Amino acid sequence: MNKIHRIVTLLHYSFFFAILLSSLISAQEVEDEKEFSYDENSEIGPAHWGEIHEEWKKCNIGKMQSPIDMTNERVQIVSHLGRLKRFYKPANATLINRGHDMMIRWGNGAGHIEINGSLYQLRQCHWHTPSEHTINGRRFDMEVHLVHQTNDNRTAVIGIMYKIGRPDSFLSMMKHNLKAIADTRDVEKTIGIIDPRLIKFGSRKYYRYIGSLTTPPCTQDIIWTIVKKIRTVTREQVVTIRDAVHDESERNARPVQSIHDRHVNLYRPRDIEN
Repeated sequence: MNKIHRIVTLLHYSFFFAILLSSLISAQEVEDEKEFSYDENSEIGPAHWGEIHEEWKKCNIGKMQSPIDMTNERVQIVSHLGRLKRFYKPANATLINRGHDMMIRWGNGAGHIEINGSLYQLRQCHWHTPSEHTINGRRFDMEVHLVHQTNDNRTAVIGIMYKIGRPDSFLSMMKHNLKAIADTRDVEKTIGIIDPRLIKFGSRKYYRYIGSLTTPPCTQDIIWTIVKKIRTVTREQVVTIRDAVHDESERNARPVQSIHDRHVNLYRPRDIEN
């Protein structure tokens, strides 16, 4: 009986180990940055994101998904939203290659924005090429997203779009770090103190709507602020951003999503300056 008991015990632990190993592998796959693709012909492309994991289903069935097209006919001009209040300051940062984009992640202390009396702390910024949002159907060459969170995990994102033209001063400053991470297989690089105030807005006008994250899990109820002014970037800077990413994709922009019954406001100061 002792021998049979030992065999049963051994089988029990073998089964338990197999289950544990399987769960660890699954956990790694969930966090795998290659789990989804921007290739619209791929089985893991944007049209299928909601099928990959149960917690990603909003990507397919959500009614407040981003990005959207900000068409003049559906935009309401308002002045009550008030000027966007930014209180950024220099802080330690890390440049991270997430496999589908390049991200600067700030430690604590990079400042915040204020929306409706709530403080949203700046967490990170990342780039999409081409732009994800469009204006009257026009897609631009690049878009940067500045991601902010409150202490209770509400999220607000500021988007700035770019067209080909003069160099962007912030990306000029980041060129050495981007090229350094592109030339290695490293996925993180500590880059010291980075001042988010160097990311120029150039306009007080902005679009405001409620949407979602533009990557899985496509979480909704995100406050989006899209700066109206289209800034400029060189073609070389766009290429540098894409080359730094360790994948073979030429783009990382989600297709425009249905707006459904949402409202889009365009804040314009009463004095109509900028």
